[in-house]
Amino acid sequence: MPENGTELRFSTDDLPERDRLPIWREAFGRTIVKMDMEPIGDGPFRSRADIQMLPNLSIAAVSSSPNRVTRTPALIADGSDDLVFGILLGGEAIAHQGNREAVFRAGEALLWSNDEPGGCLYNSSIDFLALAIPRVALTQAIASIDEALMRLVPRDNEAMRLLTGYVRLLQGEIGQMSSELRAASATHIQDLVALALGATGDTTHIANGRGLRVARLRAIKAYTLANLTRRDLSVEIVARRHGISPRYIRSLFEGDQTTFTDFVLNQRLARAHRCLVDPRFAGHMISTIAFESGFGDLSYFNHAFRRRYGATPSDIRATVPKGDTIV
Repeated sequence: MPENGTELRFSTDDLPERDRLPIWREAFGRTIVKMDMEPIGDGPFRSRADIQMLPNLSIAAVSSSPNRVTRTPALIADGSDDLVFGILLGGEAIAHQGNREAVFRAGEALLWSNDEPGGCLYNSSIDFLALAIPRVALTQAIASIDEALMRLVPRDNEAMRLLTGYVRLLQGEIGQMSSELRAASATHIQDLVALALGATGDTTHIANGRGLRVARLRAIKAYTLANLTRRDLSVEIVARRHGISPRYIRSLFEGDQTTFTDFVLNQRLARAHRCLVDPRFAGHMISTIAFESGFGDLSYFNHAFRRRYGATPSDIRATVPKGDTIV
């Protein structure tokens, strides 16, 4: 596996067709993920995996044609006792470990252990996330971890939905994160996995106040940014969309040392500023840029812009040399 902070990308499309399957099975299967892998069906085989490392956590995003994967007794000799929380994003799978078997479908998840033989059959093309966590990290959070193994986590599990969204948002950022932020993100992911599996007592209280709040805030910010141009965007609308109270959203932003209103204002101002310094928008009136950035009052926009940037929108636009192109 790659070291903390690094990434590994593997795709059968990058391999010569003649050697595609043996390289995939040996280099990726037995060497990297320590699984024996076998394609099934008559169609052309394709697989892609993106693996990223955080402290005490690995994230693998995998898409593949139908195949069968097995963690054999020989491969268990690597000594890993990591627990793997697998979230199926698309397709269907039949997993088995010990005397237990489970069928899980898109939106559902399972936990299995690397220290016991088992495997999974994917009869159709699949897309999934696999989060590998040291056993000790989850046994500290969940008293009966063995009871959680191979127990289906349903798609309506709120913590798992937040976990999936949080991980997918992080995937594009991990390479640019500081070591401290990577460690914090790993802790938040472990918190959400514990909550999805049914953490209780003090662990639930800690995870709710740490991982759950961070994931909720990131999801709310992502939704807000995607809807920034809506003039009617409000904390009430966002709260209804996420099934929580406006008061809770306000508390999340207070924990981030800001407010929902200030976050929206600053993001709209930043959007307008980017347009003003971009020659591609040189033919747009400033009022049009303001309205298309979500502002409904031009006077308020001008006042807020000058307070934020120490110059008027016209002044900022005038500083851009003609002919420059911003990539």
